[in-house]
Amino acid sequence: MVEPAIARAQIESLARRTGMTPEEVALVRAVPLFAGLPLASLATLLVEARVREHKRGALLFLQGDPADRFFVVLDGWVRLYRETAEGAEITIALFARGESFAEAAMLGPGRYPVSGVVAEPARLLHVPATSFLGALEADRALCRNLLASLARRLHAFVRQIESLSRRSATERLAGFLAKLCEGRSAPVIVHLPLDKTLVAARLGMQPETLSRAFARLRRLGVTTTGHLVRIEDVDALRALAELGGS
Repeated sequence: MVEPAIARAQIESLARRTGMTPEEVALVRAVPLFAGLPLASLATLLVEARVREHKRGALLFLQGDPADRFFVVLDGWVRLYRETAEGAEITIALFARGESFAEAAMLGPGRYPVSGVVAEPARLLHVPATSFLGALEADRALCRNLLASLARRLHAFVRQIESLSRRSATERLAGFLAKLCEGRSAPVIVHLPLDKTLVAARLGMQPETLSRAFARLRRLGVTTTGHLVRIEDVDALRALAELGGS
């Protein structure tokens, strides 16, 4: 086990090199893709990773572009979409703080199957494919650890899909908000996308159902003002979400 002083030094070194804060390093370590990896292994994988700030509407990549990197959301929101033959955009996924995206394209076909755009001002960790894949090829043990992490992520996805049929809309929203609060002290202010239909789609519900779910959470100290959500008791949200997952 790494001694606390050594761990702190490794975290600070990784933070300085990438442009992250120590708190953001902790956030990245909790991403399913990296969960369980030693700090030294994480530093090797992120040797060329850097933090970038993006404005709302910034295009990250287009469908069919070479998948030369993947991303971790440190703050803000990112939308993935596909364009129909008629030119309409269909939202595929919405990613928030503490989530990674586009790594499957980098590890698989080598081209992005969707387009990615910043839905709200975002702070992203860019992880180049070349250095990441090179680190995996050079270290078989690291590769095995990453495969184990991917397996855990797959199981988490299965549980998430299963919970959609077992949890009420209010429980799903409670779990979603609680996850956005991880690592923060209450009360927490969460910035949602201006377009609430994106959040509704992420949670598998209609916009009007989302509005009703927010109304039911007021008794737990959840209040909304525009796209800002104030959360007084994160533990209460987490407990409510777990009712549907038990």
